[in-house]
Amino acid sequence: MVFSIKRSVFENFLRNLAFISCSCYTQYNIQNVFSLVGLLPAPVVACTGYAGTGAIMKVILDSGQIEQVLKDLTGRILSETPAEMDIAVIGIRSRGEVLAQRLSGQLSQKLGKDVPCGTLDITLYRDDLNSPQGSAQPLVRTTEIGFDIDDKIIILVDDVLYTGRSARAAMDALMDLGRPRAIRLAVLVDRLGRELPIQADYTGYKADAAPGKLVQVSLVESDGKDEVVIE
Repeated sequence: MVFSIKRSVFENFLRNLAFISCSCYTQYNIQNVFSLVGLLPAPVVACTGYAGTGAIMKVILDSGQIEQVLKDLTGRILSETPAEMDIAVIGIRSRGEVLAQRLSGQLSQKLGKDVPCGTLDITLYRDDLNSPQGSAQPLVRTTEIGFDIDDKIIILVDDVLYTGRSARAAMDALMDLGRPRAIRLAVLVDRLGRELPIQADYTGYKADAAPGKLVQVSLVESDGKDEVVIE
């Protein structure tokens, strides 16, 4: 098939194509570009990404799905926790903290009693803290746990389980604070790439994210929206 294309139209096509390549932006309709030279009828395929980066992102959980995941996690935690046992929820800063607050609220509502919630900062327990490759001064924030963790079942909450190193650091930090009856790990997203023999007890969503890809969790309380994307 041979196309006869005017020079001005073709140059316009190239400019638009370059724009897509360099700055793929939210909901740009690629077919509109090709329609300029009659290669495709106009509209409808969208390219979603960040302006100026060329990064394509895939939404794996929207706000409704995150809400449902948290409800499911709540139900599973309750079904596997004896009613007579004391339970508390502790979130790893920063988005684990937000998720822990939501889970604590739902558990309290279901149980008809207050389920305490705390926040754990793991900075000083990270295994890369003294790494010679590290240059930035670590930001140490407060751990806020206003209750005794001894003999309680602790639901440790994080947003993404990846290598397992953050979960390991969190468990070390908890054991310095007391002796819980059990620690159970709950995560919003579990992705491939474990480097330590750590698995979640409660997983909301298993993400098949390739190495080098970023799983980014956004939450209303910290980011203004509920969404999980792979980019």
